[in-house]
Amino acid sequence: MAEIKSTMEMVLERAAKMAAEAPMETDRENLTKTGMRLAADFLNGKIDNLQEELLKQPAESQVPLRRGMVQTLLRNIILPRDESGEEGAGAIKGILMLAGNGGEISSICGELQQILGQYGQHRQQSIQQLDEAIRAQLEQQQMAAGKSEGPINPTMHPQYREELTKMLTNLNGQYNDALDQRKEMIMERLCPSF
Repeated sequence: MAEIKSTMEMVLERAAKMAAEAPMETDRENLTKTGMRLAADFLNGKIDNLQEELLKQPAESQVPLRRGMVQTLLRNIILPRDESGEEGAGAIKGILMLAGNGGEISSICGELQQILGQYGQHRQQSIQQLDEAIRAQLEQQQMAAGKSEGPINPTMHPQYREELTKMLTNLNGQYNDALDQRKEMIMERLCPSF
């Protein structure tokens, strides 16, 4: 009977320990969310310097705040949707602030900027190549049929949308994988343990 009692005591002790740790997790989660909001404010131009905001906080709060900031910043580094390619510039600037313009993080951020720039160029080249390929195919079909209907617009061809979607899906996958690798490296270096 004594064995059952000691097992019961161990279960109760463990439950008490878990209950004591639970509020700490909630505090940590709240601080992480606060860090996310601060980073969003930075991206929206409401805060000028994330590092200064972080240093204003108590030392014990800084790790979860930094984690929230970094998570939000990394989520905002995305492939450009248009020719400007400015989507990730503010987020990269924020990461560099939090890193104190550290050498390794600076190098990784440089790689991110290079990937984003290459993506825009690669996307444009791929679309141009698709346009040329479909135009050549349509011109060949017209010549074989003995017709000449004037200028050819490859984007009007039914196959164009399908080929464009396949090409962009493949291209986006490759570049997103490269971005994700760099983002993981940044997260590991700026928020090593949580």
